[in-house]
Amino acid sequence: MRKLYLFLLLAFLILLVLPKVMSSYALGIFIMIFFYAYLGQSWNILTGYTGVISLGHSLYVGIGAYMTYLLTLTLGLPPWIGMWIGGICAGAVGLVIGFFGFRFGLKGVYFVLLTISFAEIGRLIVLHLKVFGSFQGLFITPHFSAVNFQFKDNVPYYYIALGYVVFSLIVVRLLERSKIGRYMVALREEEEAAESLGVDVFKYKMIAIFISAFMTSLAGAFYTNYLYYLHPSTMMSMAFSIEIILRPIIGGMGTVLGPVIGSFLITPLAEISRTYFAKAGYEGLHLVIYGFLLVAVVLFFPRGVISYMKKALSPLLSGEKSH
Repeated sequence: MRKLYLFLLLAFLILLVLPKVMSSYALGIFIMIFFYAYLGQSWNILTGYTGVISLGHSLYVGIGAYMTYLLTLTLGLPPWIGMWIGGICAGAVGLVIGFFGFRFGLKGVYFVLLTISFAEIGRLIVLHLKVFGSFQGLFITPHFSAVNFQFKDNVPYYYIALGYVVFSLIVVRLLERSKIGRYMVALREEEEAAESLGVDVFKYKMIAIFISAFMTSLAGAFYTNYLYYLHPSTMMSMAFSIEIILRPIIGGMGTVLGPVIGSFLITPLAEISRTYFAKAGYEGLHLVIYGFLLVAVVLFFPRGVISYMKKALSPLLSGEKSH
């Protein structure tokens, strides 16, 4: 375990100095790696640790993004403050979804449909509000300053995105070691048995969906001030929700490092292939690659890549020689 922590510390130190030797384009790819790793980790808190499947997490990103923008526009609040208020709003929406789903015993595909429905309702509401740009979307005029969360180059965004990932790793690790986390895992493994032992199923599922929604929405503030353009048909779409869940599924759900590993594996592939195929006139072909990759993972790595990495690296990390 000590060797693993030393390895992670070394990896973190390398990531700290990478911007000094990388191009702006490479920095942009790493920013997206961190961005999706954070989103995947936030989704992982709900689905990976409790087994409750959600396909509507793009809704929380949208709430965080638009609330941050609206609070800055109307009250002059810096995004650094508005993002936390947006997080509370997203958490409240998550609790509403959880109440309808968990109180009425919706499970499996029925809860999935509930999350999709709420995400689509949210998308359509934003799509028809003029204050959010309606069908044209919203172009944000940048005012470059640290207070406004807006910078002229990618280096500050790189470190902020890296900070998001570190924050998510700490939260999930602390959650794993807490009573709440242990109860969440018990619900995932055998809900009926956990309930028979006195675990309040409704309570801990509600806690999980609140934390997951709250953390997911914080990425919305980053999205707003990194891209300077918001449109619900992209940011709050089903496709974006699928982008979020692919990383932990490929890396390994219910693990601390799974979403990060998954993001490092497929985000560069997605960004590079999207650019390459777009230039060649084959927009959308990268999604076909996604499909084949997901099928391959399901067939050959059903528990995620991380479980097989642990098995391969265990002799090295334990100091033993493999035979």
